[in-house]
Amino acid sequence: MASSATAPELARIPPKEASTLFLTREKRTTVLCLGLVLMTLAFYNPVVHNKFTNMDDDTYITENVHVKAGLCWDTVKWAFTSFDAANWHPLTWLSHALDFQLFKLSPAGHHYVNLLFHAGNVVLLFLLLEEATGWTWPSCMVAALFAVHPVNVESVAWASERKNVLSMLFFLLALHAYQRYVRDINLKRYLLVAFLFALGLMAKSEIITLPFVLLLWDYWPLNRMFPEASDPGSPQIVQPRSFSYLFLEKTPLLLLAAGSAVITLIAQSEGHAVRQGSIWVRLASSGVAYVRYIGKAFWPSRLSAMYPYLPRFVPLWVLGAPAVLIAITALVLKWHHRRYLVMGWFWFLGTLVPVIGLVQVGVQAMADRYAYLPFIGLFIAVVWFVAEFAREWRVTPSLVTIPAVLMLVTLGMVTRKQITYWHDSVSLWNHALDVTQDNYFVHNALGYALAQRGQVEAAIANFDAAERLHIYAPLDLMAVAAYKRDHGHVREAIAEYIRALSQCSEPKMRSLALSRLASTFLQVGDVAQAKAAAQEGIVQNPNNGSAWVASGLIAEREGNFERAAQQFARAMKAEQTDIGYLLLADAYHRAGQPEAAQQATIEAEHISPDIKKARLEASEVLANAGIKADASADAGNLIENR
Repeated sequence: MASSATAPELARIPPKEASTLFLTREKRTTVLCLGLVLMTLAFYNPVVHNKFTNMDDDTYITENVHVKAGLCWDTVKWAFTSFDAANWHPLTWLSHALDFQLFKLSPAGHHYVNLLFHAGNVVLLFLLLEEATGWTWPSCMVAALFAVHPVNVESVAWASERKNVLSMLFFLLALHAYQRYVRDINLKRYLLVAFLFALGLMAKSEIITLPFVLLLWDYWPLNRMFPEASDPGSPQIVQPRSFSYLFLEKTPLLLLAAGSAVITLIAQSEGHAVRQGSIWVRLASSGVAYVRYIGKAFWPSRLSAMYPYLPRFVPLWVLGAPAVLIAITALVLKWHHRRYLVMGWFWFLGTLVPVIGLVQVGVQAMADRYAYLPFIGLFIAVVWFVAEFAREWRVTPSLVTIPAVLMLVTLGMVTRKQITYWHDSVSLWNHALDVTQDNYFVHNALGYALAQRGQVEAAIANFDAAERLHIYAPLDLMAVAAYKRDHGHVREAIAEYIRALSQCSEPKMRSLALSRLASTFLQVGDVAQAKAAAQEGIVQNPNNGSAWVASGLIAEREGNFERAAQQFARAMKAEQTDIGYLLLADAYHRAGQPEAAQQATIEAEHISPDIKKARLEASEVLANAGIKADASADAGNLIENR
């Protein structure tokens, strides 16, 4: 069997590739580009009906005041200096800001821009491969697989994942620029490669592997490492270079990558996104993730927005994952004369390294979005292997074309179905629960999504399920406790606050939990427990305004209005709030000090963004503390008539 590994054989454009019927090669390429775009838009069109989700869309878009300011100088400054969302990606922030300026909070616009970026990436990938190899149909098939593979739905249908499709755009443009640089080596062309790479890094740092990919691209299809690459039958006549030359050539790009990596680690550390854990657990999880990614490339089922991390004690079966990877690597190296296999396999392995979990960022074991770039390597390896096999064995074109079309249609239909799961938060997390097990993150996210819909009991059930699977931080427990308290599950809220107290030793955090616990005890009428919790909260942190407010409510509940006013006044010295001043006004009024009450009301009106809302909330605070409304005529001027 003849090998296709040599550059003349692999890169030469066969006569049948040169023209088809009455189409020149250039026209055929144009038609195929249009076809790829139309196919991508057709299968992904349902994305325009999707809403924003509670998976970071609030952080990136709906609740981000900088993004909602649109493209202005202040937004640009913030984008380049911010580590918000535990990342440094200024171009991504600016892209979201431009979207908001154009579409406001209409999710269809944000989603469709993601889709247009994806469609553009599909075309760029096709043109890149065709130019580099001279083979049109395998290049088109790789691009088509990239277009419709269901694993890529997360990168397109998730509004906040703009960074993935945007960074891929610059990654592919950099590869195009590199191919032109190789044909005519000069500084200007190299600087263009570096510039595009830098832009990509400012969209998402995951593409730091570009220098590594360029070395693989030198190996195949550019064949810069082999003397036979200068054969005149090749679509590109390149001068062969030594590996040391090619590596040194990438040094400026490696420095860019290293700088981006350092900035990313700082941002993720400051954002508390880096998780600590056993190196053995991380290695085991990484091996399993590699194998699971391969599985989802060939059988993309049970896709989830969140895959839970491995348990603390790793099952023995995961030890088989490294054996699978070693076996595949050995097979690829045995067939090293098929250079596209080596390039594709190591593209897949290498581009996953930054996100495979050796440095664990976040709580996910793996993520579909992380496969957006790596799967291109697998697609190239498989498609070129099939194309070579069909050519060497003279397989009838229809025997290859029909299965290929059926596969693309099948993948496209699965993609359309997968897009529907991203319609809203509840459908997203319900699907994730259907396809994963023991997933505390999903239970928690679903709980918040259901809470937004007003489905209180279902929300609480999911919060409880999440707590059974995970030890939460005190602040998270207090958030759940507040939700339970506000929706009638007061005794359960008390238990949550006590659990939060048991898990924190830092005085300020304990003071916060104690002040909220005091208010909750007061809500059930347990004044003694409320008083003890409030006093301990003040001891733990004398500058905690919430603890002083709780103490003031207790005094007012007991009818000691002068003491209540003193406590509320002390709270306002620690932390001024419109609700706090309204409570102070109410206490002064009950204590028979109308002038002081009026002055406190003026202070509340001065600092309040919405005084009517503040009065309603102050009224609710008093009611929850069991304090009856003041029936006097002037009381309604201080706190909303109750």
